[in-house]
Amino acid sequence: MARTRVLVVDDSALMRQLLTDLINRSPDFEVVGSAPDPYAAWDRIKQLRPDVLTLDVEMPRLDGISFLERLMRNFPMRVVMVSSLTERGCETTLRALEIGAIDYVAKPKLDLTRGMESLGEELLDKLRNAAAARVPTARTAAAPPPATYTPSPPPATTAPAPTRPAAGLSFAATHKVIAIGASTGGTEALKDVLAAVPADSPGVVIVQHMPPMFTAQFAERLNRMSRMTVKEAKDGDRVLPGVALLAPGGQQMEVVRSGAQYSVKVYAGPPVSRHCPSVDVLFDSCARQVGANAVGVILTGMGDDGAKGMLAMRQAGARTIAQDERSCVVFGMPKEAIARGGVESVLPLGSIGPSMLAMANGNLKTDRVRADQGAAPVS
Repeated sequence: MARTRVLVVDDSALMRQLLTDLINRSPDFEVVGSAPDPYAAWDRIKQLRPDVLTLDVEMPRLDGISFLERLMRNFPMRVVMVSSLTERGCETTLRALEIGAIDYVAKPKLDLTRGMESLGEELLDKLRNAAAARVPTARTAAAPPPATYTPSPPPATTAPAPTRPAAGLSFAATHKVIAIGASTGGTEALKDVLAAVPADSPGVVIVQHMPPMFTAQFAERLNRMSRMTVKEAKDGDRVLPGVALLAPGGQQMEVVRSGAQYSVKVYAGPPVSRHCPSVDVLFDSCARQVGANAVGVILTGMGDDGAKGMLAMRQAGARTIAQDERSCVVFGMPKEAIARGGVESVLPLGSIGPSMLAMANGNLKTDRVRADQGAAPVS
């Protein structure tokens, strides 16, 4: 099988060498060249035609963000950003994801050599997923929410009925909970989903795979473009209508119930399904504590985090949605959730926001939802 061809772009000679050595250790990859700045990178791209680019943010002659904008306009390709863990680095990395970068790796602050060594598997995983992802197109803003949404009639066949009684509350509570999980490509997908729901939406809890520091910046960005109030979650925060709580990077988040009220428990815990925060942790808690009063949504991402928890939610009576393959950057997490039987409806990204809202409000009574865009239902 042909190896994935990688071009490394970084102004630091040490970082170029570290990245090259780490990537070349894998039989899946071959570093075909490197460049110290965007101008040299452009020449190497034209000459070598790499499959994936690793791109630094702060470089001489032209910064990585400006270069990425030009690259996506003229020669779209798969890019993994390499960014420092600073407040400014977080902001620029999120901007890079908006423009079209597939993913990012956070540079360690101290002991670069040892720190990059510990990030080896993460880097290779993200390069593998970037290589398998659709070639992106430049984006500058989320699409405006649709004015109206009318799902097409469901097919004759229906999803299997839940195999056990609904957990949590045994009646339909006034406040519902929408739980969303995402990874690679999720920063942009979440913006589209939240842009489509009103200010009085049922409470939303979100896990997006991100390291510490990034989630606070990301929550602020979501808050600026959403009608809802979006914030990084703190332990004890109430799950309320009109509020979306984003799990902090490096911490687990669960939904807990007291009477008919819901709040979040945020705590330091080990990785689950290789992640902290983990979608499985969030979804499992919704299955136990919220049951049929929950809606679960799994968006684009690598791996299988969330598949087990979504099945538990479906078995507890929750409504569940997965993003379809055509609109995913990486169809890993949704694919696994579908394969394990936890997904009720498979929808394109543009239909997920309106549909999850309709499910939470009890306006979609069928066991299937099929979007106007023609997404195939789960069989």
